[in-house]
Parts: sequence; C-alpha cells; structure tokens
Amino acid sequence: MSAPQAVELFAAKGENWAGVFVSVLGLGGYWNADVVPASRGLPLVPVLTVAVVAVALVAFPRLVRSWGFGLVALGGVGLVFALLAHLPFGRVVLEWAVASVPGAALLRDAQKWVAWWALPLAVGFALGVEALARAHKAVVAVAVALPVVAMPDLAWGGWGRLDTVQYPADWARVREVLAADPRGGDVLALPLGAFRRFGWNGDRTQLDPAPRVLPRTVVVDDTVNVSGVPVPGEDTRMPGVRAALRDGSLGAVGVGWVLVEHGTPGDVPDLSGLDEVFAGSWLTLYRVPGAVVTRAPEDLGWIVAGDVVAVLILAGFLLWQRLPTGRLLFHRREE
Repeated sequence: MSAPQAVELFAAKGENWAGVFVSVLGLGGYWNADVVPASRGLPLVPVLTVAVVAVALVAFPRLVRSWGFGLVALGGVGLVFALLAHLPFGRVVLEWAVASVPGAALLRDAQKWVAWWALPLAVGFALGVEALARAHKAVVAVAVALPVVAMPDLAWGGWGRLDTVQYPADWARVREVLAADPRGGDVLALPLGAFRRFGWNGDRTQLDPAPRVLPRTVVVDDTVNVSGVPVPGEDTRMPGVRAALRDGSLGAVGVGWVLVEHGTPGDVPDLSGLDEVFAGSWLTLYRVPGAVVTRAPEDLGWIVAGDVVAVLILAGFLLWQRLPTGRLLFHRREE
C-alpha cells in the first residue's frame, strides 16, 4: 500500500503542447522529467503521434482478424490505467485503492501501463504501413525514418548514455556467502534508500541491485522523493527496522544480515555490534548476532487470495480452450 498523494505525483504528465492524452497515445507521459528525451517536447511530435495512431487504428480490423480481439483490448486497458488519474473520479478511486488495498500501488505508476498499449500500436502501425505500401512504395521509407525524426536524441543509445555495465566481483562474492550459509534472516541494505549512484556505473542513478542480485529477501527503504516531496514506501516493516537499527535489535524484526554498499550517497550508522563476514572495495556484509525471528508476511492472506485468483483465471482459460467454443474460435482464426 502507498500514500494517497502518490497518485498525483506518479500520474502521467504531458510533454508538449498537446497535453497528457496525446503524450500517452505516443507512448510517453512519464512522470520523471529527468529521464524524458528532450525531443519529446518538439512541436512536431504530437502531429507524428496522431499520424501513427491513425495508421494503426485503420489497421486494427485486420489485426483483430489475424490476432483476435485480445491484443487490442489489452492496449485499451493499458490506456485506461495510464490515464486513470485524469479520468472522471479516477483519481479518487486510485487514492482510495493505493491506501487501502495491498498491491494496488502497482496502479499508481501510470506510465508503465503504456507498455500494454505499445503492443497493438506497433503491430497495427506495421500492418497499416504494409497496406499503404502496396499503393505508395515511399511509405516504407517514411516509416523507417520516422523514429529518427521523432526522437533523434535516442540515436546510438542516447549518444552513448545507454551502455552495458560490469558489476564488481564483490556482488558475486556476497551472493556466494549468503547462498552457502544456512542461517536464516533477511538482508538489510544500507545506506537506507532504494536508489544508488556508483562510480562503477558512471554515477548514474539506479535502483539498488541488492534485491535483484542476492538470493535472500532484501529489506530496502523504498521511500521515493518526487520534486522534494517524500512518498512513503510500501514496505510496512521499515519503521520497525529503523527502530531496530538504532537499538541493536535487528534479529527481532527478522533481519539476519546487513549489507553496506560503498561509494554511493547516504549515511551508515555504527555497526560495531555486528559480525563482519565479507569486506570488499564496494560491499561489506555483516551477520546479525543472536537469534533471528522468522516472520510470515503481514499481508499473507492477500497474497494467498491473489495466487488463488491467478490460478483460477489460468485454469478457466485452459478449460475454455478445451471446450468446443474455444476450439472453434481458434480454428477459425488459424484459417
């Protein structure tokens, strides 16, 4: 769950004179202006967006005949979710949901849902270009040049900004230590915060790698600061973990390890009471002495209910395929 004010902060944003709706139709609308290519603000972009969408819409009937209605429906749902905060009563519903329903905070980051719309838009545009090319061969050349004209600042990986990065060997060593030790407990990542800036990554802002690299549950402070406004994170354990970090009772809140990540902004408290297990140039791993309490997730009931619903949906879909109606529909589509 999350704070209600997060809905407005993470809602889709307009990038040019056409406003938020056209930005989202053009696969934009991201709330973080620091990562939006400057070309998204060019006056010509809304015109190109409308043209691309128009070509795709004309080809949607053919798309439905070939792929079924599901792909187009998925794109429509993505648009609704992406723009929900701007629709009548949408913001009120979202604010209630993210504050009251576990997992509903997934809906607050509006721009991620544009990915669902990107699928039918891309396929529909390709089918539309194919149809137009039968009459006008130059259409293909225009379609090929379109990405360069629309966003020239993404050429060559954003002029070299997008590149692969080699993780330091410390990460592999810490992973091996945690995988080999049978002692239980989650890992607390320090400094507190979900974002990092490492020298080995060119001081770029990035998500903390620990939850994605390490073989154990990693506790991070997922508070996000947007335009100077702190948005509380979704991990309800953090207040207790902060208190335990101050009074030295981490084991009582289920933390058995502490990982200190060096070379990134943030303060690290005194950890002299912990046992150092691994020390490298970029990472230091500590073991929390004493007993570690194993805790079940506080929202275990919601998690189980969500799993049951997912299994029922999958089972229903598989059963529908076995029924005569489902087989007939797929047979007609293949023909």
